[in-house]
Amino acid sequence: MEFTQVSNLNFNISRVTLGTWAIGGWMWGGSDDQLAVDTVIEALQKGVTTIDTAPVYGFGKSEELVGEAVQEFGNRDEIQLATKFGLEWDDEGNIQRNTSRDRILKEVDDSLRRLQTDYIDIYQVHWPDLNTDFAETAETLQELLDRGKIKAIGVSNFSPDQMDEFQKTAPIHVCQPPYNLFERGIETDVIPYCKENNITLLTYGALCRGMLSGKMNKDRTFNKGDLRRNADPKFQGETFVKHLAAVEKLKEYAGDNFNQKVIHLAVRWILDKGVDSAIWGARKPEQVTFENVFGWELNDQQVREIEQIVEEMVEEPVSPAFMAPPE
Repeated sequence: MEFTQVSNLNFNISRVTLGTWAIGGWMWGGSDDQLAVDTVIEALQKGVTTIDTAPVYGFGKSEELVGEAVQEFGNRDEIQLATKFGLEWDDEGNIQRNTSRDRILKEVDDSLRRLQTDYIDIYQVHWPDLNTDFAETAETLQELLDRGKIKAIGVSNFSPDQMDEFQKTAPIHVCQPPYNLFERGIETDVIPYCKENNITLLTYGALCRGMLSGKMNKDRTFNKGDLRRNADPKFQGETFVKHLAAVEKLKEYAGDNFNQKVIHLAVRWILDKGVDSAIWGARKPEQVTFENVFGWELNDQQVREIEQIVEEMVEEPVSPAFMAPPE
């Protein structure tokens, strides 16, 4: 495992972070609780120290399972828990953004309870809330930081302009945008901004909802409630076929040049593009195979060759904008 320091703070995170959206079941067609706990423990046993979750992932379910797994594993002071806030839901599962002070103070206590801990290492605004003054959100997070309830302030899905506005009131230590071989929109703005401002990049979607796992084919079907069944454009019709063809080419490149699988090539590419930590989503222990990401690197020419494969086979990239909750 490789590690990196969080901005100018005195703690590190692992360069692969376990993503736990899927173990909450919501938008992934369900999940098995015991397998979920086993998955978190498997990741910790294999050297991951950082776990990313959110209240909305299963409406509290993911956080509860992460908390259960960390309690069972122990060594809380050696684990970094990253969670989020700012998406509230009703009894029917309708989502809306809310990053007001009252909402934050409620959510942080709810998350601490579910995670069975007395502090959160990285607390992140899940999506920018344009109906709440950024200063109110930032001021509240600074207060939580000063009180020791959180150790770092993060934002997710923010533009550079939004981060600028936020930082008029409080610092940003971590930024969590989407990033993978098929979703590279942040390269022209968010990545340079974070580098210039010493903001740690913790990117999500490393495997592009499993597309880059190397295990899918055009006949793959998805359970009811799985966002890939009808919400994610990459998994529909000819677009799905084109992306799978690109994965096959990447699979050949990974095997011929590094004797590695495409899943490990995809994550190594993210890390060698300057990202501090890539989120690897999993909901079964056998999906935790990130150890082969380490011990080798890509040079500039290899990075470019990998990108050319994707650019030639997927002519019109599809953004992950479909995942954004209503504004």
